Amino acid sequence: MEIRKDDPTAPYVSNLLAHHLAELQSVMGEHAQALDASGLSAASVTFWTAWQGETLVGFGALKQLDDAHGEVKSMRAAPAARGTGVGRAILQHIVAEARARKYMRLSLETGTAELHAPAIALYRSAGFVSCEPFASYQASPHNQFMTLDLAD
Repeated sequence: MEIRKDDPTAPYVSNLLAHHLAELQSVMGEHAQALDASGLSAASVTFWTAWQGETLVGFGALKQLDDAHGEVKSMRAAPAARGTGVGRAILQHIVAEARARKYMRLSLETGTAELHAPAIALYRSAGFVSCEPFASYQASPHNQFMTLDLAD
């Protein structure tokens, strides 16, 4: 698998990103916090795609919140690639980049629906623990917050 820095507005990303946004909105409604292509194109966000040969199998992003704190954004494996390690590879790539940037903490917001159970298990297996809302997030029954201490 190849993970490469990429452009979230690229045509080959659009279908998977649209699927990602629609699926989240279907279970979270107005509480969905996922970024669209323009949000993923912000200067504070680095976006990566994951490839198996010529096939796009996933994407993920890292948003800089401040000099010591980053946020995992828009992690997604393509439906056909779920359960194949794509999510873990993207997450490991994001964590490695956060460490390279010398962030002290990496946080994320995710949902509470059954749809999110595999992602939550992945985050917990990588050492993320539950935390209070961060940045400008507000708690709701539809979301939860996790963080990973990178200071060690």
